[in-house]
Amino acid sequence: MDHPISVTFIRWIILLPLLGAAINFLLGPWLQKTIGKRAISFVGCGVVIVAFVIAVVAFTRMLRLAPDDRFMLDYLWPWMHIGGLDLDIALWLDPLSMVMTLIVTGVGGLIHIYSSGYMHDDESYWRFFGWLNLFTFAMLTLVLGDNLWLMFVGWEGVGLCSFALIGFWYKVLANTTAGNKAFIVNRVGDLAFVVALYALFQGLGSVGHPTLVTREVAKYAPMLAGVTMPYLGWQVVGFSTLLMFIGATGKSAQIPLYVWLPDAMAGPTPVSALIHAATMVTAGIYMVARLNFLFSMAPATMTVMAVIGGLTALLAATIGLAQNDIKKVLAYSTVSQLGYMFVAVGVGAYAAGVFHLMTHAFFKACLFLGSGSVIHAMGGEQDMRKMGGLRHKMPLTFLTFLAATLAIAGIPPFAGFMSKDEIIWQAFAHGHVFVWFLLLLGAALTVFYMFRQVYMTFFGEFRGTHEQEHHLHESPPSMAYVLVVLGVLSVVGGIGNIPEFIISWKPFEQFLDPVFSSPVTRHVIESHLTSHATEAGFALLTFILVIGGWYFADLIYRQERMDPARFSEALGGVVYDWVLNKYYVDELYDYVFVQPYLFATQALAWFDLHIIDGVVNFAATVIIFLSWLSGLFDKYVVDGLVNAASNITLDVGNRLRRLQTGSINGYLYGILAAVMVILLVRAVARTG
Repeated sequence: MDHPISVTFIRWIILLPLLGAAINFLLGPWLQKTIGKRAISFVGCGVVIVAFVIAVVAFTRMLRLAPDDRFMLDYLWPWMHIGGLDLDIALWLDPLSMVMTLIVTGVGGLIHIYSSGYMHDDESYWRFFGWLNLFTFAMLTLVLGDNLWLMFVGWEGVGLCSFALIGFWYKVLANTTAGNKAFIVNRVGDLAFVVALYALFQGLGSVGHPTLVTREVAKYAPMLAGVTMPYLGWQVVGFSTLLMFIGATGKSAQIPLYVWLPDAMAGPTPVSALIHAATMVTAGIYMVARLNFLFSMAPATMTVMAVIGGLTALLAATIGLAQNDIKKVLAYSTVSQLGYMFVAVGVGAYAAGVFHLMTHAFFKACLFLGSGSVIHAMGGEQDMRKMGGLRHKMPLTFLTFLAATLAIAGIPPFAGFMSKDEIIWQAFAHGHVFVWFLLLLGAALTVFYMFRQVYMTFFGEFRGTHEQEHHLHESPPSMAYVLVVLGVLSVVGGIGNIPEFIISWKPFEQFLDPVFSSPVTRHVIESHLTSHATEAGFALLTFILVIGGWYFADLIYRQERMDPARFSEALGGVVYDWVLNKYYVDELYDYVFVQPYLFATQALAWFDLHIIDGVVNFAATVIIFLSWLSGLFDKYVVDGLVNAASNITLDVGNRLRRLQTGSINGYLYGILAAVMVILLVRAVARTG
C-alpha cells in the first residue's frame, strides 16, 4: 500500500458518466427533438457500459497481481494545500473499491438500460438520464476518491442527485415533499460526518501527521490510541467513528434516520433500484469497511453499530409485514437488509458485510425492477390489493421476481443464503447473542412479507379493473432482459463466498483480505468461534425459521386458509395499527422536531414582522415626521426669510426707481435741495 501502482485509466471510469451527464443536460433537449430519445439513451447507457468494460479490464489486471500489490493510484491534479491539509484529486483502486466500482457500473449499467424502456414516454427523458449519469459519477467519486474529503464530495453529490431524482416528477407535491425529506434528513447525518472529519484531522495533527488521505490515515491511525479531544475529553477515535456512523445512519437509512427511504419510493422505479437499493444507500457500509482500521480501534462504536443494525433489521421487517404498496414493501426490506450489513461490519465481519452488499445489489435491484415491470403493466398502480394472478400474464417478470425473493429469503443455494446467513452466524460467533436473535427473527419475518408480496401480486385472481386486465403484458425487451440477468445473478451471485461448513472456498473474502490487513482489524476478524459443526447447526435453525415464515405466508395468502384480518386481530388490533402506521415514527418526528421547528420559524417570523419590522417602521415614521417638520421650517422660515429679503429689495428698488424721471430740472432741484440740507445741518452743528 505504501507504493501503489501508478495508472492513468481509472479516471475514465468516472469521467465517462460525467461526460454523459454534460451531454444530456446541455444538448439533451436538442438531441431529443432532432434525433430522438434513442440518442439520449445511447449516450446515457453507453458511457456507463463503457465505464463497466474499463472496470472489468482493471479487475482482470488486478487479478494478475500478487494480493499485496493490488493497489492502484491515478493522480489527476492538485486540489488543496492549506493549513497543513494536503489533498489532491486522485483515484484509489484496491480490491474493495474494485468490488464497488463493478457494482456501480455493472448493476448501474443494467438499470440504465432498463430505464430506456421504463421512461421512454416521459417528456423529460433527457433530464432523467442526465441526473442518472451525474449520480453515477458522484457515486464513483465517493468510491474511488483517495482521500476522505473527496469521498465526502461524492457523498454530497449522490445526496443532491437523490434529491433531484426522488422529486423527478416535481409537478406532484408528494414527490417534491419526499425529495425534500430525503435531502433534509441526510443533512443531519452529513453534518455529523463533517465534524468527524475535522476531529480526525485535528487528532492526526496533534500527533504530527495532519492528513485525510485514506492510506495515510491507515498508516498513522495506531498513533491515535489514547489521544483525546481538546475540551471534550473523548478519545479521538471513538468520537470520530461514532459521528461517522451517525453520518452513515443517514445515508444508509438506519435508526433513527431511516424515515426518508420509504418515502423516496415517490421517484421513478429505476431510481429506487439504482440509488435506494444497489448503490447510494450502501455508501455508509462502504465507508465503514474502507475505514476498518479506524473502526476496529473503537469497540464501543462497533457495538453501537451492531445493535442499531440489528434493531433496524427487525423494526423494518415488522413494518414490511403490513405494507400494501409494492415498492414500500421493498423499501422497508432494503432498510432491513442494510441493518444486516451494519451488523456485519459492527461485529468485525467486514468481508461478509461487503459480500451481502453485493448480493443485495443483485436481488434487490431485480425486485425493484420487477415491481417496476408490474407497475408499468398495471398503468401505474402500486397497491398489491388490486393485483393478483399476474404470473400468467407476465411469466418472465414472475420467474425473476421469484428468484430474487428466494435469494433475499435466504433459501439455499440462492445468493442471499450465502451472504445473509453468514452475517447471522458471524453475529453469534463474535458474541453478540442479542443481535443474533434480532437477525434471526428478522430473517423469519423477511421470508413472510416477501412471499406475501409474491402471492398478493402474482397468485390468485386478478383484483384490478377490466381496463387494467385488458392491458396486462410482459415488459419490452430492454426491461425484460435486464430482469433475466439480475435474476440469474440472484441465483448464482453467492458462489464466491460459500459458508465454510459446506466447503472451504472463499475467493471473495480472499480477494478483500489485503484491505483488511491491519493488525487491529485482523485481531477483530479472527476473535470469534470457528466451529463448522456449530455454524451448520445455526444455519439449520435459520433455515427452519425461514421455512416456517414461508409456510405461514403460503397458508394465508396462497391457500387462503386463514383470513389476514383474523390473523391481525389475533395479534391485537392495536399492534396491527401500529405496524400498519410504521409505529407512528413519522408522526413522532413531526411532533418532536417538525412542529416545534415550524412553531419557532413562525414565532421568528412574527418577531421579525412585529418587532424588527415594527422598530424599523417606527423609525421610518419618526424620520418621515421630522422630514415633514424640516420641510415646514424650510418652507416657512428659511424660504420665508429669503423671500422677505427679496421682497424688500424689490420694494426699495421700485421706490427708488420712481426718482429716476429723466428730467434735468428735477435732478437740479434735487441736488440743490440736498446741498441746502447739508449746509443747514452743518450750520446747526456749529451753533450747537
